[in-house]
Amino acid sequence: MKKEFYVGLMAVAAMAIFSCKKSDNTVVSQPERQVGKSITTDTLSGSVKGTMESGKSYYFASQVTINAGDTLLMQNGVKLLSLNPNAQLIVKGVFISLGTKDKPNWITGKDAYNNPGSYKLKTLQDPNTDPGLKPDGKLWGGIQCDTTAMLVDIKWTHLDFAGGTASADNPPVGYKSGDDLFVIHFQNANGYLILEDSWVYGSTTDAVRMNGGKFSIMRNTIEKLAYNDGDALNVKNSSVGDMAYNLIVGTAKGGTKASNKGTYGSAQTYVNMYNNTYISGGWRSVDPDRGANVNYEQGARGNAYNNIMVNCKTGLRILENPAADTLHCYYGNNLSYGDTISVVNDIYPVTHATHPQSTDIPNPSTFYPGYPDTYKLGEVYNAPALVGQNNPKFVNFPLPVTGVISLHNFVGDYDFHLASGSPAIGKGYTGFSPLNATNAISDPDLKATVTPPSIDLGAFPMDGSGNQH
Repeated sequence: MKKEFYVGLMAVAAMAIFSCKKSDNTVVSQPERQVGKSITTDTLSGSVKGTMESGKSYYFASQVTINAGDTLLMQNGVKLLSLNPNAQLIVKGVFISLGTKDKPNWITGKDAYNNPGSYKLKTLQDPNTDPGLKPDGKLWGGIQCDTTAMLVDIKWTHLDFAGGTASADNPPVGYKSGDDLFVIHFQNANGYLILEDSWVYGSTTDAVRMNGGKFSIMRNTIEKLAYNDGDALNVKNSSVGDMAYNLIVGTAKGGTKASNKGTYGSAQTYVNMYNNTYISGGWRSVDPDRGANVNYEQGARGNAYNNIMVNCKTGLRILENPAADTLHCYYGNNLSYGDTISVVNDIYPVTHATHPQSTDIPNPSTFYPGYPDTYKLGEVYNAPALVGQNNPKFVNFPLPVTGVISLHNFVGDYDFHLASGSPAIGKGYTGFSPLNATNAISDPDLKATVTPPSIDLGAFPMDGSGNQH
C-alpha cells in the first residue's frame, strides 16, 4: 500500500489521510508518508519538490528552492548534507522533515556528519577556537522561509552548524547583504512552524527567528548558539505559540524571547515559555543588558512558569522600555541557581520590570529585605548567601561549577533529568493551558505533540512526559 499526500498552500487548511484496509481483521503496517514523486537524484539543486526517501543520503551545495504550492518531504532516517557553506533551503511553499526517535534526520555539513568528534567537542573550549561557535565555521545557510511559506514542520531532526552571512548577489527574502543568517527564519503571520524533539547545534545567530506565524516549539535540545550575538528562540509581532520542554545550553545571548516589535500581521505576540531548562546562557552577548533566558519585550505577553535557570547571566527579564505587556505577563514557580555573586544578584534584573514571585526558588523573602511588605520595583539587593544554594540536582552535571561557568556550554554526556530529592520536583504550576496555536494542522503525521505544563520544573519532569533526549 502507498499513501499519497500532497501538501500545498490550499491543502494545509484541509489535511486528510488516505488509507486502505483488506478487512476489519487485517493489520496493515503504516507506510512512510509520500509527497508527490520520489527524488531520484542524490544531489539537490534549483527548484525541488517531492519526497526524499527513508534511509538515503542527499547533498546540496547552493540555494535549493521549494516553490509556493510545492512540498519537499524528508522521510525518516534521511541525511541532507551540505557540500558548501552556501547551501540553503529556500522555502516558499512547504517543508516537512519527519524524523523519528529511532531514525532521526540530519541536515548538516558532510564532513561534520562523517567526523562528529572533530566538530562536537565534549570538553571546555575557548569560544575563539570552538568549531561550534566560530563565526566562519558554518557549514550550510539554514532554512530561509519566504513570506509565502505556509508550513515548516520539523520533527526529530539534527540541524547542525547552520548560519553564515547573506550573500550580496542573492540574499534570502528578509535579509540584506552581510546579515547573519538564522538557522530557521519564518515570516508568514498566516503560516505554521512546528519544531519538536529536534537538535540545533552551533549557529551564527538565532536558532529560530519568527516575524509572524503560529508555532509550537517543544522538547528540543539547543546547544552552543552563536559566537557573540544570538538568542535561541526569538519571535516578533504576530507570533503566537508555545516554547516548552526545551533544553537550551550555552547561548550567546538569550534563550526564549518574545517581542511585539514590527508590523508583520495583526496579532499581538503571545508566547508561553514553560518547563524549559536553561544552562550557562548569556555570557557571550555583546550587549551587556542582554543574557536573560526568559525574556518578554515591547508589547509581548504570555506565561512563563516552571523553568530552571542555572548559571545564566540574568534571570527572567520583563522589559520596561519599550515595555512588555506587563498587565498580561504572568510568571512564577521558576528555579534559579548560581555559582557566582553576579548570577544570584541578577535573578531579578533590577533595571527592568520583573516582579519577584513568592512561588519562585529561592523565595525572594529570603534575600529581599522587607519583601513583600515594603518591596519596591527595581530595589537593589545583595544575596551572597544564595551562591551554590538551591541546586536542582541533575542526574549528571557538575554543580557547583569550578572555573569559568560560561565554558560549561555543551550537553556532551551530561544528564539534565532530575535526581531524587531535587527541589524542582512537585513545585510546578499547572493552572494554565498551552496555546496550541498550530491546532489547525490536525493530520496525525504532521500535527504538533503539545505537552501541557508539569507539576515538576524544567524540561525533564519525573513522569517522562517532557524532553525525550
